Amino acid sequence: MKTKSTFLVIAGLLLGHLGLAQSWQLVWQDEFTNGISSDWVFETGNGSSGWGNNELQYYRRENATVQNGQLVITAKRENFGGFNYTSARMKTQGRKSFRYGKIEARIATPSSLGSWPAFWMLGNNITSVGWPACGEIDIMEHVNTSPDVHGTIHWQDHNGNYASYGGHTATNVTGYHVYSIEWDESTIKWFVDGQQYHIVDISNGVNGTSEFHNEYFILLNMAVGGNWPGFNIDDSALPANMYVDYVRVYQGGGSTNFSVFREAEQYSSMSGVQTEGTSDTGGGQNVGWIDTGDWMAYNNINVPTSGYYTMEYRVASVNGGQLSLDLNGGATVLGSLGVPATGGWQNWTTVSHTVYINAGTYNFGIYAQAGGWNINWWRLTRQGTASARMASETDQVLDKEEETTFELKLYPNPAAHELKLHLPSGTSDEARVFNNTGQVVLETRVTNNTIDISSLKPGLYTLRLGSGDGAISQRFIKE
Repeated sequence: MKTKSTFLVIAGLLLGHLGLAQSWQLVWQDEFTNGISSDWVFETGNGSSGWGNNELQYYRRENATVQNGQLVITAKRENFGGFNYTSARMKTQGRKSFRYGKIEARIATPSSLGSWPAFWMLGNNITSVGWPACGEIDIMEHVNTSPDVHGTIHWQDHNGNYASYGGHTATNVTGYHVYSIEWDESTIKWFVDGQQYHIVDISNGVNGTSEFHNEYFILLNMAVGGNWPGFNIDDSALPANMYVDYVRVYQGGGSTNFSVFREAEQYSSMSGVQTEGTSDTGGGQNVGWIDTGDWMAYNNINVPTSGYYTMEYRVASVNGGQLSLDLNGGATVLGSLGVPATGGWQNWTTVSHTVYINAGTYNFGIYAQAGGWNINWWRLTRQGTASARMASETDQVLDKEEETTFELKLYPNPAAHELKLHLPSGTSDEARVFNNTGQVVLETRVTNNTIDISSLKPGLYTLRLGSGDGAISQRFIKE
């Protein structure tokens, strides 16, 4: 929703190229059926320099209502707070944010001079790095009486300069349309009613687009006037309404598209830690002064599907340490991981381990089993569905016998007392169980397609059947 400027073309665009179909899973929504959910925060006032665009309105919470199961944002000609117009601007910052996925809303907008409705996203780190370094994704914008809707990204390029790239398409904006993006590690694509009209290449942070691999929150607003629509307002068209039937976020079921990213200092609660400025890439703050027994909690993390996830931590340490990841105040311990000695409090490296999580919404906890380390951020990413190849540091401890595409099915997972196995024909019944540091903690045989695991402590393990080239493996959780 920032000022429009000269569009800079990103090399490698694939405009018109349709990607492979995704199996999308709904991970968050607001249908506005029974009001506006608590996931939205309202901004008020006229911001700095008219929200950076010399906009003419004063934003008020009262200008957003729900009528007949729809969100209604109303722009009015009224004097308030020293301004001649009012409207509403709402965001999910601090409540819900997303990295990759399909983000869509069904919207109808006014078409009149001075109107500027928008459905867009900003990077979570805007409070530490500012705009445009945080990145901005405009899913839908419309100005004045133009037939076109616009989709645009704004960012700070590899030379440290402001950059933007956008596309547009004509539609009847006063009618309802589904405006969406599909966003993954390689591209962002824009759609109206399922028809793609724009695409941008963000693979490997090309042209400085690394901002678009972070977490973003959602915004809805309708401005009155400003640098882009101009300052000729059709007062006779006011009050004017922007209608939003729903906002929905999907992420790729069974794919690597699902990911949650958090700056370490964005904890919901903590014990014993402090924050400081960091010299790591992207700047901002890191969490430090971490002693044994200290912890940080990150509430309301939604995990859409049960399965294996890679948990990454950006850490620095003089002498090394140990951390563990748990759910809901330690009720479930997902695994632990050594923090290496990096040679300095600002010498950063990324470490990771594989965890199994059941679908649900949890409070995540990072606990210092041994202190003496800093953390800048963490990221949880859904692994692929290939069950026998789990890319993690533990896999590096285990030998390459695990690199097989042969499928081993086991259930229940998590399990408390025994594992049931669906074994491919000819599979060895010799079984070994490894803990998350690669040590063998159980050697047994499969009896009646069952393995007794009651002697194991709760945690993450790897079951391996057979040896040599015929070995097959799968991870499981012991409750």
